[in-house]
Amino acid sequence: MISLKGKEALITGASSGIGKAIALAFGKAGADVIIHYHSSEESAQEVVQEIIDFGSQSTCIRADLGNPEEARNLFKKTLYALGGLDILVANAGIQKDAPFIKMSLEDWEEVIRVNLTAQFICAQESVKIFCKNEANPCKGKIIFMNSVHQVIPWAGRVNYASAKGGLKLLMESLAQEVSAEKIRVNAIAPGAIKTDINKESWETPKKEEELKKLIPYQRVGVVEDVAQAALWLASDESDYVVGTTLYVDGGMKLYPEFKEGG
Repeated sequence: MISLKGKEALITGASSGIGKAIALAFGKAGADVIIHYHSSEESAQEVVQEIIDFGSQSTCIRADLGNPEEARNLFKKTLYALGGLDILVANAGIQKDAPFIKMSLEDWEEVIRVNLTAQFICAQESVKIFCKNEANPCKGKIIFMNSVHQVIPWAGRVNYASAKGGLKLLMESLAQEVSAEKIRVNAIAPGAIKTDINKESWETPKKEEELKKLIPYQRVGVVEDVAQAALWLASDESDYVVGTTLYVDGGMKLYPEFKEGG
């Protein structure tokens, strides 16, 4: 069993889906966890209670990460609640899909703002905290939640894919810059994972079979698959893993269409 006992973590977008699964895995492993949410306080409070039931501390904090001031205040409130920070999981993200010629500038800018700029702000605030940690000077872990679409183009979602492509180099450049300070920066890139946001793609057996054509491993992922990867990256078990993207995708990025006579 991986232990995060004594660690303090902030997980953005943790009231549902992948973020919730990561929060529960961290809480079960002994970490004290801040649940960030944007809209559903009730859902966030439910996650908090589950973590408390594990014997760890938890509370929830609301912030619109698309607003830089609110994003920075999230970290002030985190320090007030926990007294410190060891781990950031920058998970929150949105989609605003449209064909390229119909995509509004507003939808382009909002997705870039939330999926890329907010990740920059959250990471920057975390590094500032890590480097003020008197007990463990300049020591901490950042895990960005990316996507297979950091490398796989996605028609109809150029804003999302562009943000994820930018996030890949943000992660790698930051890791290069701060790793000597013992701050480990990595990313997870999920493929098709069963969450409410993509329920239309897997909610019936027929749709799930169609989706599996894109997955060499022949199953659609679940949120716990990603949570276990995040738990490993957050622990000292992965201490020599730096600047790496861990793909949790069942092989989706292997271009399965080429399997048959490509």
